[in-house]
Amino acid sequence: MSERGSLAESFAGADPVADEERRRGLRRMKLVALGFLLAATVIFLVCTWAQKGGGAPGWVGYVRAAAEAGMVGALADWFAVTALFKHPLGVPIPHTAIIRRKKDQLGEGLGSFVRENFLSPEVIETKLRDADVPSRLGKWLAEPEHAARVASEASTVLRVLVELLNDDDIQQIIDRMLVRRIAEPQWGPPVGRVLAQLLAENRQEALIQLLCDRAFQWSLNAGETIERVVTRDSPSWSPKFVDQLVGDRIHRELMDFTDKVRRNPNHELRQSATRFLFEFADDLQNDAATIAKAENVKEQLLARDEVARAAETAWKTLKRLVLDGVDDPSSTLRSRIADSVVRIGESLRDDVELRDKVEDWLVRGAQHLVGQYGVEITSIITETIERWDADDASRRIELHVGRDLQFIRINGTVVGALAGLVIYSVAQIIF
Repeated sequence: MSERGSLAESFAGADPVADEERRRGLRRMKLVALGFLLAATVIFLVCTWAQKGGGAPGWVGYVRAAAEAGMVGALADWFAVTALFKHPLGVPIPHTAIIRRKKDQLGEGLGSFVRENFLSPEVIETKLRDADVPSRLGKWLAEPEHAARVASEASTVLRVLVELLNDDDIQQIIDRMLVRRIAEPQWGPPVGRVLAQLLAENRQEALIQLLCDRAFQWSLNAGETIERVVTRDSPSWSPKFVDQLVGDRIHRELMDFTDKVRRNPNHELRQSATRFLFEFADDLQNDAATIAKAENVKEQLLARDEVARAAETAWKTLKRLVLDGVDDPSSTLRSRIADSVVRIGESLRDDVELRDKVEDWLVRGAQHLVGQYGVEITSIITETIERWDADDASRRIELHVGRDLQFIRINGTVVGALAGLVIYSVAQIIF
């Protein structure tokens, strides 16, 4: 298998185009570093030949010393750079091919370095507070066009979720959580307690007053009805004018009675109604017969087709509203989402106390995550490097950093030459 194919298998996420560019750059820099070595070698050989021929100028010795030291520096740094990734010249010299042999230890060390220096609670807190996330987020969300974008994305997510959900499963959940939960307890005692509380707060007076007013209004227009009933039920021998007189009298008495009831909050009829309600509230809580009647009413209500299909109807209605609203930019659903986003953004932008609370939540949440799962997060680095093939990993790392390391060889040649020149010059001066 070729080097390129092997790398592609070990590093599936690598960019072939970028890798090819790195490979060309690495080859160019290796040639440049080799050129420096060859130049130093040629200069050394020429100077050596000149000195052996005799009659060479004095400066040739200085150049020869610089070239010789440059060769040594270039070879030493070539050895050092090569030893990181492979055995120089294929010879298994001890402490060479370091990355290949120490790949797992390097991965573990890199994971520890990241965890200790980038995922510590202190670093996370500093970075989050410096980022001022709540304020920047609030300013961004407060812009109407940004809020519309958030509403659009949220609508897309809603549509996907609604389409993915199984209708039967959702209907069963609604039925279990709402319909059946409502039907499980007895209705009598809780209804009785609520009614007793309302009566204790004198809330029944408003209802009684409403009923009295409606009764009086009905009595004002009940003349024809009363006359018709009296005429229908009176003896056949009764004169018509007598029926009319009786009907008029009944109508007047009815209007007078209902008027008195509606005007007098302490009327006996109203007091009787209040006493009945108190007794009914007590019976709903304590009387077995009344509780049983309430249960019978509950069963009759729940047996109705509208209630039995409440879960199905509720889900179909909600699903239709969501699907109709998410795709329409002018729909009420998207408008309300956008308005809510703008209000949230304005609150984060303008309310310092709220921003501080949100920032504290973010910091505590991030610190909890890195504290509890920092080892698991950085283990991705360690485990990934452990899965790499040693040879491929070494070639891969060299591909990324080898170009820059060639400058070490170049610098070694130059610095070695300068050092050799200095040493030779000092030796000439002293001796």
